[in-house]
Amino acid sequence: MFDRDILTHTKVITRHIEMLDALFKHATEGIVVVDKLGTIVMLNPKAKELFGYTDLELTGKKIESLIPQRFAGNHVRYRDQYLEAPRARGMGHAMDLFARRFDGSEFPVEVSLSPFQTSDGEFVVSFVIDITERKKQENRIREANLEIQKLNAELEERVAQRTKELAKAVKKVEESQEEVIRALKKEKELNNMKSQFVTIASHEFRTPLATILSSASLIGRYNTTEEEEKRQKHVQRIKSAVTNLTEILNDFLSIGKLEEGRVHSIPVLVELESFCKTLIEEIHGLCKENQRILFEYTGIEEVWLDKQLLRNILFNLLSNCIKYSEPGKRIFLNVTADEKEVNIEVRDEGIGIPEKDQPNVFDRFFRAHNAGTTQGTGLGLNIVSNYVDLMGGSVTFSSQVGEGTTFFVNLPNTSPSKISGEH
Repeated sequence: MFDRDILTHTKVITRHIEMLDALFKHATEGIVVVDKLGTIVMLNPKAKELFGYTDLELTGKKIESLIPQRFAGNHVRYRDQYLEAPRARGMGHAMDLFARRFDGSEFPVEVSLSPFQTSDGEFVVSFVIDITERKKQENRIREANLEIQKLNAELEERVAQRTKELAKAVKKVEESQEEVIRALKKEKELNNMKSQFVTIASHEFRTPLATILSSASLIGRYNTTEEEEKRQKHVQRIKSAVTNLTEILNDFLSIGKLEEGRVHSIPVLVELESFCKTLIEEIHGLCKENQRILFEYTGIEEVWLDKQLLRNILFNLLSNCIKYSEPGKRIFLNVTADEKEVNIEVRDEGIGIPEKDQPNVFDRFFRAHNAGTTQGTGLGLNIVSNYVDLMGGSVTFSSQVGEGTTFFVNLPNTSPSKISGEH
């Protein structure tokens, strides 16, 4: 009985050994067994195939024989550290590992380590897998991904470029639309201006022309010396009517030049106080009975300003004061000049501007609701505003109905070396 048990046990052990030997020989992974000193003691047929060696050529050699020379030095240190505390572990998953064949060529591998112990001592079995094909596939995938990324980048660049081109095209269309709208608006404004011009011209011209005709006819009847006073009265009415017509025509001419861009500011050296006094004398003939223009000047004598534009600004402001003030009222012209700027204040004691009309005072053809039958084109203050802008200045005002209006004009005192132009 005892011999039979021993025989059975021996058969089992033999069968296990045969199975282990078959697994070792027919494994699809290379198996290399090394001792604690890193010496190769055994390798399976697959390992010999992978590395191109025979048993006799590898057995007894260090494991570093299978590692590329450039890694061998560090591997000795890693191997000694591992053998001090051996444990089952995989290698090559987080880093690239390479093995060296007999002929010196290299190939990528994955390695798993498993320590074991027998009566002969401690050993480590290495399972080696050639991952050359996997690496090729990974490289192909990587290259394909890079190509896809490149194509995506090119596509994104093309899309971005097309988007920019589309945005430019849309902007051009919008600009064209805006230009058409501006042109239509301009044309509408011109048509409105023409219509308003006809209306105003027909109204404003009719009264002075009728006055001239009437006075001219009456003058012919006054033949004697005793009737000289009556003749002079009608002569004065004719002069006043002609002045009104001239003012209306000048306003329309100024607007025409501004529309065509033919008005520019050309500063010249002006003796400002003398200039203002001359203008007051010229405009004094428009004053109503007992109206007075009180002038006050402070500051330097000579300034750099465009004389023609300045004359038109002051003439329009002062003539407005005369028109919209009652006889006997005072009109004030105060001028202050220094090296940098000229400040002009034109004030009257007239009818004033209603608060609801004040936002539109500088609009073309606008007349306040309380202007009544007072002659005017509604262009004067628009012209003033444009001329002041051309001179680089500003104009503001304050007004109270029944108490009067004050206009404030600020102009830079600038020499021709800083401004160039032509008008």
